Amino acid sequence: MAKSDAFFIRATVEFNGTTFAQNSIDLGAYVDALGKSVLRIHRASVKYGSPLQKPLPPSAANTGSNSGWQLTTQSQSALVNITDKSVISTGDLFCQTDAGGNIVVLEETQDVNPEDWSNGYLVGVEQIYLACDQTAATDLSRVSIILECTVETLSQSAAMALALSQQ
Repeated sequence: MAKSDAFFIRATVEFNGTTFAQNSIDLGAYVDALGKSVLRIHRASVKYGSPLQKPLPPSAANTGSNSGWQLTTQSQSALVNITDKSVISTGDLFCQTDAGGNIVVLEETQDVNPEDWSNGYLVGVEQIYLACDQTAATDLSRVSIILECTVETLSQSAAMALALSQQ
């Protein structure tokens, strides 16, 4: 099975703090179903906020804010559960404040990632979608992702794996 050297795909989704937002990532240069070319995602790394922006807590004391993101093979209208067949990767950032408005909990979770699997995640669609949403308004305005990928020829076994994982 022919495989390319690893390369990186980068994407950002901007949002207003409380409304679901989604951007598509064009994979047409890498994926060609007729030519049997597919993309394998090996690793996903996520950054919350702009380069100098740090995630800020909600403005009210004794409250929490959850910023969730997802990478999917199908367009969505809201964040979906990891049991959705389109999910490639998901995660969130949770922040809890005390009565004085001080951060008492700051926790990042990446629930599902391509690196969790022995062979990464095989993608056979020409567009994937990066999305995010929040439960409470903060100054967080974007989520960015870098994907480590390779392109490979779709063998019969890879075609079967792709069909089984996304049915």
